[in-house]
Amino acid sequence: MEREQTADMIRAQLRRQRTLTGMNQDEFGKRTNYSGSTVSAVETGTRALDLPYARRADEILETGGLFEYLLKEARRDGQPSWFKPWLDAERAAKQLRYFNPTLIPGLLQTANYARAVLRFDDTRPEDEVEQQVASRLERQEVLRRERPPQVIAVIDESALRRLDAIMVEQLAHLLRMSELPHIHIHVIPAAAGLHVGLSGPLALAMLPDGAWVGHLENQLAGTPVDVEGGVATLMARWESVRGVALPHNLSVALLKEVESQHGPQ
Repeated sequence: MEREQTADMIRAQLRRQRTLTGMNQDEFGKRTNYSGSTVSAVETGTRALDLPYARRADEILETGGLFEYLLKEARRDGQPSWFKPWLDAERAAKQLRYFNPTLIPGLLQTANYARAVLRFDDTRPEDEVEQQVASRLERQEVLRRERPPQVIAVIDESALRRLDAIMVEQLAHLLRMSELPHIHIHVIPAAAGLHVGLSGPLALAMLPDGAWVGHLENQLAGTPVDVEGGVATLMARWESVRGVALPHNLSVALLKEVESQHGPQ
């Protein structure tokens, strides 16, 4: 209910700011490159307000990024309470480390891959799925900052060899990401056999003061890890999985090999 009230407030403010400029919905639509019917749908809540619309509205209404900010905060508030500490750490981090034995880490997922993962819960309403996809993509904006964090991702080869059609696009995206100087992707080859990482995913963030925090997820929720002993254990597990992964150049070569086996897009 609280999320709906926040969305209603943002829509009301959009409508108010448009009205104050003297523009009707059709005029505002022409200025923002949306149809008048789309403007009406956004303002009445029958169409979701997304970031491109919020940014364009801020530009035309000269609101200094207000609606983009409100939308991002609303989506953050809509995240589970257990995930918010990690979101804060992810935003502030100077270095991020991710390992997942079964899935592509969230910061490196395409929209279609994220959508498929979120649909694992087949009771989740479609509009909630789309909101969560948008939130996941917004998290990725840390990768495009002027001073982005260094990201080191270790992925098990099995996560790359899923036969789903979306993997063609996902693999191409990983290869593009691997070309960025601050993103380092390492693959654990199937030949590595059993390793400690198969017990579950982990994430670590180094904050500006040099402190480390961790995050663990399971089927129900996630757990922040910030006590010294817990962080030390995660660091040791990280070193183990990083140790059995291929170097960056060989990992990229394996990514290309797997991509070629999935066929052309």
